[in-house]
Amino acid sequence: MSRARSPEPLDFFIWTVEDVGLWLEEINLGGYRQAFEDNGVNGEYLESLSTFTTEQILRFIRRCHMKWGDFITLCKELRRIKVACLKGEQEVRRPWWAPPCLSIVFVRVAKRNRQSRVVSLKLEP
Repeated sequence: MSRARSPEPLDFFIWTVEDVGLWLEEINLGGYRQAFEDNGVNGEYLESLSTFTTEQILRFIRRCHMKWGDFITLCKELRRIKVACLKGEQEVRRPWWAPPCLSIVFVRVAKRNRQSRVVSLKLEP
């Protein structure tokens, strides 16, 4: 089954490399999609960016051939998602792989588990 929608922001730390590529397109950084795929950048990797040292950040920027301004945009978008997750502002949608008959069940469970699913997020000041 092919996914036509962008990945769920609520679950960004479990995104696949493909999900990250779709998200890059959505935030107008699609030119880096191939570089991110080549470097295996997934949601867990994006989530860990907040703990990177300056040297690791510079290495990441070089490996993905990013402009500094685009890296800043990437970080701002990640922060926006993290803040929205922590505040509970993310819309919960049925996953692309779930049958429509499970929509209501999934949304209820996701809303109930929202707090536990974002505990691992590190919110930078």
